[in-house]
Amino acid sequence: MSVVEIVRFAVRGLVANRLRSLLTMLGIIIGIAAVILLTALGNGASQYIQGQIAGLGANSITILPRQPPESAGTSGRPLTTGDVRALADPQGAPDVASVSPVAQLSASVDAGRSRTDATVVGSTPTYFPGANVQIGTGRAYTDADVEAGRKVILLGRTVADDLFGVGSDPVGRDVLVRGVPFDVIGTLAPAGQGQGLSNPDENVLAPITAVQGSLTGFGDLSQIVVQARSTEAQAAAESEINSILDRRHGIEEPDNRDYQVLSARQLADVLDDTLGAFTLLLAAIAAISLVVGGIGITNIMLVSVTERTREIGIRKALGAPPSAILGQFLVESIILSVVGGMLGVAVGYAGTLVPLGDFRPVVLPSAVVAAVAVSAAIGIFFGAYPARRAARLRPIEALRRE
Repeated sequence: MSVVEIVRFAVRGLVANRLRSLLTMLGIIIGIAAVILLTALGNGASQYIQGQIAGLGANSITILPRQPPESAGTSGRPLTTGDVRALADPQGAPDVASVSPVAQLSASVDAGRSRTDATVVGSTPTYFPGANVQIGTGRAYTDADVEAGRKVILLGRTVADDLFGVGSDPVGRDVLVRGVPFDVIGTLAPAGQGQGLSNPDENVLAPITAVQGSLTGFGDLSQIVVQARSTEAQAAAESEINSILDRRHGIEEPDNRDYQVLSARQLADVLDDTLGAFTLLLAAIAAISLVVGGIGITNIMLVSVTERTREIGIRKALGAPPSAILGQFLVESIILSVVGGMLGVAVGYAGTLVPLGDFRPVVLPSAVVAAVAVSAAIGIFFGAYPARRAARLRPIEALRRE
């Protein structure tokens, strides 16, 4: 019997029991759709978060003070302008492009009868490219503003909206920061949620000399923002930062450091590992439904063999070889699983089209190919036993059965 005839007999057997065939495929459809949809959600989440992290500045490195552990036997040293000068030395840190000292505080900002709370960030002009801060309207402050200690300020989008109205342009207006007047010279482009729990749209930026001279005093720094020369040089820049600050702060063991180095690269690596494990977990959960669907195929095919025992006996009596019987039932199983897999891919892809705000699931072509291949493998694996059982039936016993 030719392959074409085997396929024809298999298709005829499935068409004769349409409803049962459809219900058998349902388990495969649900399993494949779940795999496609859940992996697409995981991949989409990964790309979305990577995009958000890229918005923080691919080359940006933030240095924060921290309290060393009690085992260190010291309270640690603060971040100072001396640390800034050391990090800005191209001989000691050749992979560092810029270093920006930051004096930061929370304060109320007033404009007429309007008031809002904001995070005041005082720094130098290098802070804008270093922290990937974009200007919305107006201009950034300059080195001349820093040297003169001019009280000029840029408002985050949320702060500007709270004080002057949504979509307003407050350039040229005055605001009071803890009662100290500042001239608004610009606004910041909307940035959305930033690293950690901070929101850059709720920040206001001013020259560090003006902030220290009027609000915080000329003391320790809140943080230091470093920009690496390139994304590829970021790891080397972090190593140079650790080496310089360890030497200046008298740190001998990395666990005893009184500072913390954070970067978008580190955050991206952690999140990428976490999302990878999460996506794998989702795929494993979805694979359980595939196993259930495969068991369903085995069950239905065994029922089909039992119901068609006389048919098998007649075909064998007429000269059909065991391989033809084996092939027919195996092809039926494969058709059920492959068609179910393709329908599952279509259902899963349709599920990814449901809008989820800024987040969108991403279907990988490799996932589609793998899903169809897995469905075919399920058909072969779970259909093999019923097919062998049908092929081993003795003609005389099959013909005797009612």
